[in-house]
Amino acid sequence: MKDFASIPTAPRALPLVGHVVPLLRDPLAFLNSLPAHGELVRIRLGPLSVVVICDPELTRRALLDDRVFDKGGPLYDRLREVIGVGVVSCPHQAHRRLRRLSQPAFHQARLPDYARAMTACVRETTDSWSPGQIIDVPAEMMATSSRIITATLFSDTLPSTAHGRLVDDVTTVVKSLYQRMFLIPPLDRLPTPGNRAHLAARARLHDTVERVIARRRADGADYGDLLSALVAAHDPEDEGPGMTGAEISDTIVSFILAGIESTAATLSSALDLLARHPGVEQGVHAEVDAVLDGAPATYADLPRLALTERVITETLRLRPPGWFFTRVVTVDTHLGGYLLPAGTSVAYSPYLIHHRPDLHHDPETFAPDRWATTLAQPPRHAFLPFAAGARKCIGDSFSMIEATLALATIASRWRLEHMSEHRGRLAAAVTLELRDLHMRVRPRAATPGAAARSTEGRP
Repeated sequence: MKDFASIPTAPRALPLVGHVVPLLRDPLAFLNSLPAHGELVRIRLGPLSVVVICDPELTRRALLDDRVFDKGGPLYDRLREVIGVGVVSCPHQAHRRLRRLSQPAFHQARLPDYARAMTACVRETTDSWSPGQIIDVPAEMMATSSRIITATLFSDTLPSTAHGRLVDDVTTVVKSLYQRMFLIPPLDRLPTPGNRAHLAARARLHDTVERVIARRRADGADYGDLLSALVAAHDPEDEGPGMTGAEISDTIVSFILAGIESTAATLSSALDLLARHPGVEQGVHAEVDAVLDGAPATYADLPRLALTERVITETLRLRPPGWFFTRVVTVDTHLGGYLLPAGTSVAYSPYLIHHRPDLHHDPETFAPDRWATTLAQPPRHAFLPFAAGARKCIGDSFSMIEATLALATIASRWRLEHMSEHRGRLAAAVTLELRDLHMRVRPRAATPGAAARSTEGRP
């Protein structure tokens, strides 16, 4: 068994800052270079050493053992400043209870109601576009996903002014989190414009959420939304009270940050990739024409939107919004033939795993049909957009339903074309997102019978 000092260190570390420069300048290329140096590779974030797990089986082993590889490290240290210690970010000892309390909010019986809200919000977006209009795709998807998350979280209890402020605050917080991961104290507390904006947005975000929660707890009614489920939740394994106000607030803020930013990034990338691959785009159009006949997609349509769902799955493989995560080792343990002492920060990257050519054939190619049959699919441990194990994303089904309904509804009515001067660029921040992507919307020809189709049961 080799000791910690034997783990190879990635080349090109600079004095004092370590590997911060390549992680800020071109983090995706830097990550993809690491497997050449070993299954475990050390990188330096300033004075802190972080062990990056480059092997898919070792990554899965770490995710399944969430007691030893607990949520922590530089990313979660910063995330907890924003989202507290709700179900997404809490340490192992608190997680099982909070997971049990949160799970009813995502019970399958609630999904059709959530889906109706999703369909209505996406239709609001598609109804607002006009033929030939040039849209800022990430901004439009951000607006759509924010309407969906607030509708499913808060039903009708969030005023429009509060909704707009919440979206602005989420955007400010998310944009600054990745950079703050590399700021060591006291630099993160200096009164710079960036620090002031981040802290102010963080405070307003929590204030908005806490006001809504206070009103809802006083009301006591079940609005059929996520917040109602959290307020009413009780632990089936414990006769004590449900979530505290602080736990509900932290969990809601977690859902807001994850739900808005990640879904917007996924949909923006899916629309970009379809426009770059006309053959796949034509297949999606044929599918939505046959299934939807010009109407918005609903929960009942999902089983017949197989290609649309594969497009979302392949988008999550090629451009996973959550591309880099950290953990902390809680006790001395062994991984990949090395001893990792308690307190070691480790990291894993779904992007790195998803782009390994030994796991994914032609990994840089957008190929939704790689998910068409179980025989052709990559091994289970090679696809981690929602993590794995007990800490797997609690809203994975919610997210897949949302993205599939949104993409199908957009494709049913519109075709998006690239603008040569605004074809977008991938930016790796807390999420992997597209920036500067503007596209022209073109109406799709109405399919025969669309106007006469019954819309009974559709919102």
